Amino acid sequence: MYTELEKTPRNVLVCEKSNFENEKARLSSHVEQHYFNHKVSVLLPECDALPPHLDKVLNSFSSFYLVKSLPVYELLEKDFLETVVYKGSTYCLSYRTRIDEDNTFALLPSAKLVLSVDKDTYERLGLEGKPSCYSQKPVSRYVVTVDLKDRGMAPGGHGHQRILTALREQLPLQSDFLLAKHDSALQEGGAMQSLLSRYEWSEHRPQVNSNVLMALPCPPLLSSDLRGDHESCDPQSFLEWLGAIDAGISCHNRTSGFLSTFICPEPETLASQALRCSISGLLLPEDIYRLVEELRRFFDQPKRTSWLALTVHGFMDSPVSWGTMEHGFLKGGENFYSLVLFQNHDYWLYMGTGSNDGCPP
Repeated sequence: MYTELEKTPRNVLVCEKSNFENEKARLSSHVEQHYFNHKVSVLLPECDALPPHLDKVLNSFSSFYLVKSLPVYELLEKDFLETVVYKGSTYCLSYRTRIDEDNTFALLPSAKLVLSVDKDTYERLGLEGKPSCYSQKPVSRYVVTVDLKDRGMAPGGHGHQRILTALREQLPLQSDFLLAKHDSALQEGGAMQSLLSRYEWSEHRPQVNSNVLMALPCPPLLSSDLRGDHESCDPQSFLEWLGAIDAGISCHNRTSGFLSTFICPEPETLASQALRCSISGLLLPEDIYRLVEELRRFFDQPKRTSWLALTVHGFMDSPVSWGTMEHGFLKGGENFYSLVLFQNHDYWLYMGTGSNDGCPP
């Protein structure tokens, strides 16, 4: 009866090393394409308080809205398309919908609408889509992707009217949505406020938390040794340690307790203190990349550490992970990336997904 528990699900981990001063570095592209993020964690060794410039950027992340029972067709209305969606940087994700059980929706900043729906919903809508890559046979889930900037989707045109009719008359799908716009001026504009005024909504600010860890065992990290062939620990061991720190799991392996026997990868070094900071909500890629740029400034002043780490967690039930790449849940729904920044401007990037995902870019 425990055979399923013994099976380790497949996962994908892509590791990349580069330098911020390298013109071919792809970090900004990776960050920008990971659209739907719910948590960012930062670990600063040998630090006991957030520097003012980091505190400022963390507390200036964009606010977001929770809109209750919003019909999907509202996202296709002419005024909303022309004054909000077409301007870019609009993020909209169905809230508390389960990607493996419910109909799930997302509006991407690239103006693509993604509908991940069950077979019955797909047939009733009558829209063109494709079977989910992770649906068991017989096919039980389909994905419909609509490019709202396509010429055939111009408001009032045949393509636009067909989808609008399907979502408004044939099957008026609706859900609670998380909605955000990177440009605050547009966020306060008429079309956005007009949409909000017709439904129950609330505005939220991302929540910031931090605490200081004392006498923290840390694994050895050498910027030139990404694979852990020489002095650094290997990527899997490092990410396991980083995840344990984020989850508040002790790495001391005290013999008096049996909750965890986890220890820091060896040979370990001891940080006298470390600051663990997190921010949670609907976190936009533009704000995350601005945080990365500010983290680089952490090394401007003389410090006793040569590295720091940042981890970004995507929503487990988002229909996409990177770009328009289909995302599934299976056993964990993980889609994340971790970034290690070094004093010499090198960085390591780890991108991880679970079994029901393609390979990160």
